[in-house]
Amino acid sequence: MSNYLNSTEAAARLGVSRQTLYAYVSRGLLHAEPGATARESRYFAADVERVAAQRAHGRKPKEVAKAALNWGAPVLESSITLIDGGRLFYRGVDALSLAEHASLEEVAAGLWQCDRRTAFGPHGAASPAVLRALFRHYGDQRAEEVLLPLFAVASDDASTAIWQKAVERQAQGCGDLVRILAACLLRTRPDTSPIHVQCARAWGVGRAGGELIRMALVLCADHELNASSFTSRCVASTDASLRAVVIAGLAGLSGGRHGATTGRVEALWDELGTRDVDRKMRERLSRGDDLPGFGHTLYPDGDPRASYLLSQILPRHSPWAAMIDAGITLTGQKPSVDFALVALRRHLRLPVGAAFGLFALGRSIGWIAHGLEQREQHHLIRPRAVYIGPQPEDGQAEPGRPRSRARSAGRQTQQGSVPKGDLPAGFFKTR
Repeated sequence: MSNYLNSTEAAARLGVSRQTLYAYVSRGLLHAEPGATARESRYFAADVERVAAQRAHGRKPKEVAKAALNWGAPVLESSITLIDGGRLFYRGVDALSLAEHASLEEVAAGLWQCDRRTAFGPHGAASPAVLRALFRHYGDQRAEEVLLPLFAVASDDASTAIWQKAVERQAQGCGDLVRILAACLLRTRPDTSPIHVQCARAWGVGRAGGELIRMALVLCADHELNASSFTSRCVASTDASLRAVVIAGLAGLSGGRHGATTGRVEALWDELGTRDVDRKMRERLSRGDDLPGFGHTLYPDGDPRASYLLSQILPRHSPWAAMIDAGITLTGQKPSVDFALVALRRHLRLPVGAAFGLFALGRSIGWIAHGLEQREQHHLIRPRAVYIGPQPEDGQAEPGRPRSRARSAGRQTQQGSVPKGDLPAGFFKTR
């Protein structure tokens, strides 16, 4: 791991804004050194840890907890993915180098630590007969809306349940989950062809389009403890199946602050059109709206995944490049992978929703990797909450002491219900 942190990482570790971080430098609490670019500084990690320890001493537990959950200090050990110095690594290998040549199956085998031919063998996964009827039922609804329910019906728990101790059977089960998810996205039967080849064939984009899809899938494979992966690990820690882990990941990805940002980027793109883009962006920002798809907290100098994908696409779309330049000029932030996936979707003329679908399909191998790793740690992820609600009327009851009215008010009546009049007035307050 690097001995240095960039400004975003240092601010997150300290639980402060970047402006406060710069104030620490001006006051001599931290020393900043020149970074990779003229606009970015770096901070010695040990110094940041020292200041963090000083700030933590005497801080209220609530403040510490909030800082840890908001781009804060690491909370789990993992050997899967490293984000350092504006670069992304899968088990120590640069993700951009993998995007140049590796298939999603090869990356999956590396993240899962298994043999690729075992995980993605010649025998296809079975799918229930009802799946075809569900394809017709959902019609042309977008992937954001239907991928989770389709996958939940099409998959089963047996091969990836916690009791499945046969290593080869488990590896094959993991591969089947990815193939089934691909079938749900493409509305086809599970196939044994490479995933990117399946996508290219189903969407009719040819070999060159398939290569772009392969790159996108690899770059979406994992991204440390993002919201969906952390959710997946929580589910895995309960000894749930890896199928349940993927379902949890899909649920987490579906939110507008995560994978469904692609839908917000689609809407932005439609709103901006091709004329007066700069003016329309200014109007959005003036009324308090953001530019979804621009900026990433972990990459102050730009998301390398987005830069890589856009470099393959933008030379053929000069108006898109001009739109990106306008966004960077106005906000000082570069496109994220969400924006790049939408650009890829539009470049290849894939169905609307395919950007989210590619994100989910690629990230599924990361969710499974986190699930497998969490199983090895043999503990339940169970943090404590900082309670900020009303306190009991008489504090903590002592042993043998009659329960207070506040405690006894919660007991059921003989009819099995609780009369509203027997509870404190504030109990029913809505927020």
